[in-house]
Amino acid sequence: MSGETELSTLIKGMKPQLQPGEYVFCTVPVDRVPTNIEPVCVFREAEGTTLIITKQQADKLSIPYSFVAAWITLTIHSSLEAVGLTAAISHKLAIAGISCNLVAAYYHDHLFVRCQDAQRTMEILTLMSKDETQKI
Repeated sequence: MSGETELSTLIKGMKPQLQPGEYVFCTVPVDRVPTNIEPVCVFREAEGTTLIITKQQADKLSIPYSFVAAWITLTIHSSLEAVGLTAAISHKLAIAGISCNLVAAYYHDHLFVRCQDAQRTMEILTLMSKDETQKI
């Protein structure tokens, strides 16, 4: 398995990057996934297929959604076998009252937070990466 597994290295090197745009989580029936979209993420569940797409695409195709998010990428290559990164981030954001949906992909972890929480989330993540004294 490639990627970093050491939690302190992951936190110090996560270098969060705010992606441009607004993103939404929506669901469509399994057999009705639009072919004319470019999803950020697709996840098939028993109840339907969850899509993470731009708000612009959802509006254009009249796909309903209820959560408009900013997308933050942790640019360090984290291993899928790493332990504790999402827990550490979730804990800090929960203390700040920030709802966060995390997606682990092959190379990076991705956070989706309410657009109005994006800058505060970036501040928290940056502080986490600089705090040499934090207990992990």
